[in-house]
Order: sequence, then structure tokens, then C-alpha cells
Amino acid sequence: MSKKYSILLLLILIAALITAIIILVPSATEKAELSPPATVYSRSEETSSVEKPCLNEHPEWRAAQEIEGVNIAASSLCEPDNPYDVAVAVKGTNNVSMMTLMQTHFAQDALTMSDDVDGDGDPDVIHIKLEVVELNGATPDGNYLINTYDVAPGIQPAMWVFAPKSSGMALKNFNSRVANPLLRAPSPVIRVEQGDKVLITLENTHYLPHTIHLHGVDHPWMTAAGHDNDGMEEHAVFPGKQHTYEIQPRHTGTMLYHCHVQTAQHLGLGMGGMFIIEENKPNNWVQTFNIGAGQVRHPAVGVKEQHYDQEYDLQYQSIDKKLAGIVQGAIDPRLIAERMTRHYNMTESFENYFLLNGHSFPYTLRDASIIADENETIKLHVANLQRSAVAIHTHGHKATAIAYDGVEAPAGLQMTRDVFDIAPAQRIDLALQTKNDGLHSYGAGAWMFHDHVPTGATTDGMEPGGNIALILYKALADEQGMPKGHTEMLDQVFSKDYYAKKQAVWANNKEFAPLLSDAGLLTPNYVRIIGFGLAAGLLIGLLLLVLRLLKRKSS
Repeated sequence: MSKKYSILLLLILIAALITAIIILVPSATEKAELSPPATVYSRSEETSSVEKPCLNEHPEWRAAQEIEGVNIAASSLCEPDNPYDVAVAVKGTNNVSMMTLMQTHFAQDALTMSDDVDGDGDPDVIHIKLEVVELNGATPDGNYLINTYDVAPGIQPAMWVFAPKSSGMALKNFNSRVANPLLRAPSPVIRVEQGDKVLITLENTHYLPHTIHLHGVDHPWMTAAGHDNDGMEEHAVFPGKQHTYEIQPRHTGTMLYHCHVQTAQHLGLGMGGMFIIEENKPNNWVQTFNIGAGQVRHPAVGVKEQHYDQEYDLQYQSIDKKLAGIVQGAIDPRLIAERMTRHYNMTESFENYFLLNGHSFPYTLRDASIIADENETIKLHVANLQRSAVAIHTHGHKATAIAYDGVEAPAGLQMTRDVFDIAPAQRIDLALQTKNDGLHSYGAGAWMFHDHVPTGATTDGMEPGGNIALILYKALADEQGMPKGHTEMLDQVFSKDYYAKKQAVWANNKEFAPLLSDAGLLTPNYVRIIGFGLAAGLLIGLLLLVLRLLKRKSS
């Protein structure tokens, strides 16, 4: 073959290779198919599997039982209160056996009751001792949190709570960093009887000053000795100190107590709870503490006389993760105080976590649901301790508001509705009926109740979350108090990946996951990449050959 034709062939081959390279060059993006592949995502560091909806640690706690002469109602909840806690909360630490006390974490002087002053068969002098506990706090021992308390899967914001004076370890055991069950959110509901002489001692075990303000509770401005009795900031109880507040409430109703030192920050971290004064009745041993709120397993005499079948305490609160992060970002109280009081600006903050009785959905299903039979009347004490208003909506039911801010409403002002607006620090008492009459109840079901302000049903923007809970009829509850027939949904939300935003919302839906899960990365077109590489390699080789020939010709 002549040199002329060889050069022409070489040029044609080079042009063909350049064309092939242009066609085969891999692009940064490729057009997806109609149904992209299911997402393959990285698991969060904390877990490699979905949690069990109900851990079922103490199934024996659910049964109705009698302890120390205290009748404790049955509870169908997944995580019911420890019945020994209930017994001690009714009788006091000084009126139960040591064996019973040892089944709890109460200190021996956490709650003492004495002196039946009016001779009606129950104690009238009540001495309550409270401590301040930090949950999910930093520790100098390592890069981890201590006294951990999950509000939802994988969610551990720092919180400060009041807690009954406790004994023993703050943790479940020596091999755990999890707080023992007495140390949890929210701060416990406190119940006393009208006319009781109540002493409340704050033993400040924390590293910052605090107080107890009795919001709405009948109390004198000063104690009998002339000391502070209103819990304002100018009378703060400093670390290692204690102060006793004295009250003898004359008016019944659902009230509050909370810290009034730098109220926006301290209340926002959880330092507040309900304070309920029950009507004075003979032989009325009330359940002084309702740990973590929820079902009242030993209702007061007055509640029973009003023919309520059950009673629940429902406390709403919210947490700003930026505020909580200040607590977790330092171990020096001077730095925490500086960042919280001089750097943190409440007017520029957000509410990220919305809690009902210390948990966000789906953990609310474990201990904040209302589990009922048909044809029951249930008393609900509802308090809003978050900084924004709530609009509590009950699916399938209309409840009746019977009291506002601790004051009973006359018949003409008792409203029956399915949305109740509650401003910050306000309380309402509701009568919830499960009679299937088309008004009070639409019939048995797993009916949701939640804040109808949309953010309230989210957890840091993820939905479903927040303060969602259920009015769950027993016919639709399994033996662990969880809703039947919701396995797929529960498997999805009982996952740390879901609330860490690593998992698509409908990733577990077998039929629609390919369409609605994450788009992900497409599988590379390996044939195209190989073809591009071969064509590019041949072109480079030919160009080198041409250069060599030209160099040889010139020489």
C-alpha cells in the first residue's frame, strides 16, 4: 500500500476514534429510568437494626395489684409505671416497708406523710423533696453523653428536670449510661389534697441556681419564718443549697410548678410540671407523684366519686436543639452559663422537638397513649409547658372542657369540641367519653390525637413525629399495648435512621418503594466506559505514532 493511502487511512481512523470518544464520553449525570432503584443508605452509627416497638421489659407491672394496702389499677401500656413507685407515692416513704422502698429509687426522705390533723383517715402534713437532674449531659470521662434518655429513636437532647430525691445510682446499672426510670422527662406531676400542709424542699444538686415557682397554686408570698415562698429569680437556690417552700392550698385544680431562674431557658429545658390539688375527702390518700405523667393508677377519692373510669395527665413541651446543645457542648458551668445567658438569644431560637409526657412519636405509643374500652368516661389533665400554643385535636372523639387553669367551668361554659387551643402555661381538664353515639365517639379504633399546629407533629422537621399519640381501644391493642395491624409503619418509624434523615419516608413500602424512595446513584454504564477508554487509548497511540513518523521524516 502506498504511503499516500496509508496516511489517508490513518486520518480516517483518527477521525473515527475522535467521533467515538465524543459519543462515549461519560457524563456527570445520566437520565434516570421511570422507576429509580431502591435506596441503599448507610446506617447510623448508633444502630444497625430497627428497634422493637415495645421492649416489654416489665410485663408484670401491667396487672392490677395491691401493694402496702394501695390498690393500683391495671395499665395496658407498653411501659407502665412501676407499681412500687405508685405505692410509695401514695403512702410516703415513711409508711411503707423497706422491702417495698427498695423496689424503687426513692430516697428514704423523698416523701414523708404524717399527722391526720382533721381526723378523716389520711395524712395532712406532706413533705416533698426534689432534686435537679441533667439528662443527656456531657461528661469529662469521654466523648459521650451520660444519664441518657431518648425522647425518640436516636434523639437525645440535653434536658434539666425536677425529680423526687433518689437513692443509689443515677444509671440503670454499672454497665449502662441510661438514666434509671425515676430520672426522666417530664418533671413529675405532683398531687396533694386541698388543705394539706405541704412542704416542698428543693435540694439543688445541679451546677446552676434554680427555684420552684408554684404557678396558680394558692401560696403565701413568704414562709412562716419570713423567707421567700414565691420562687422568683432574686431568691435563687444556688448549687449545694436547699430551700423549703410552704403551702396550704385552699383551691382545687390543675396548676403548675416550674423554675423561675432565667425562665425561658430553664423551662425550655424541662424544668416544669403539673401540680394538682385534689378535693378534700375522707380517707383520701392521693398519688403524690405521677412519674413521667400518663395514666394515674391510683385516682383520688373525688375522681372516683365523679364516676371517672380512668384518669390521665398529659404534659406538652418543646425543646430547642440549639439550647440543648449548649449543655452538651461544655463541662464547665461557667462556660454553660456564659453561652446560655449571654450568647444564646431566645428571640432567634426554634422549637425542634415536641414532646408529650417526655417522649416524641413513636415513643409516645409506649407510655402516652390513652387505652380505653367503649362506654368509659376518662378525665384528662392537659398542660402546655412549651413556649408556643398547642391545638390538641382528638380524632374520632369530641371531649368536653370542664375546667380552665384550675377553675371549674360552669355548665354553660363547658365546651364540647375536637380541637382545644391551649396557650403557653395554660391548663384544661377534659372529660373524654368513649360512648359510640356519633358525637363523643365514632366507635372503637386506634384514633390519633395530636397538636394540629403542623410543627407539633414533627421531630426536627421529620413527620410523623412530635406529640402524636393514640386513643387506643383495647379491642385494637395487642398484649403489649401497641396498635394491631401497623407493623410496616412501626418498623419504619422505630428506626434511628428515619429520624437521622437517612431513610426515605416510604422506603419500607414494598409496592411503591422503587418509585418513592431516594433516587440514589444509577449503576454506571460499564460498556460505554470501556469503549471510551479503548477509543481514547487507540487515539493517543495513533497520535504518538504520527508524531514519531513526522519526526523521522524531518530527520
